Amino acid sequence: MTKNKMLIVALALMPVFTLAQTGAYKVVFDITSGDTAAYKTVIRQVRGISQSRPDAQLEVAIYGDALPMVIKDKSIIADAIQELSSSKKASFKACAATMKRNNIDKSQLLAGVEVVPDAIYEIVTKQHEGWGYIKVAQ
Repeated sequence: MTKNKMLIVALALMPVFTLAQTGAYKVVFDITSGDTAAYKTVIRQVRGISQSRPDAQLEVAIYGDALPMVIKDKSIIADAIQELSSSKKASFKACAATMKRNNIDKSQLLAGVEVVPDAIYEIVTKQHEGWGYIKVAQ
């Protein structure tokens, strides 16, 4: 009788374990630093996750002093951003409020970079949708 109960419990829990292993992998990165080492860090983190989890949904929310990382004539990681965004391994979202404060127009952004009205709102929305959160700092 005890073996039957254990088998029933194991079978009942199987869907839970299956869902835990196949659940969506979604992460939003928050970057505000103007330190170029932070730019390289977020690229390294995004690449690492996308290599180990090709199905992952990854987004980088860029605002504050990090805005130069996505500006055409200022970015030191332009090639990486364009490669990751064009291959759909990650999306890069620049904050319109930060752009406005810095007199930056969408035409000045790297190809593939999207604009969101407010990066903090974007991050909070993703968290409410169950996305993981990583603050990139140096």
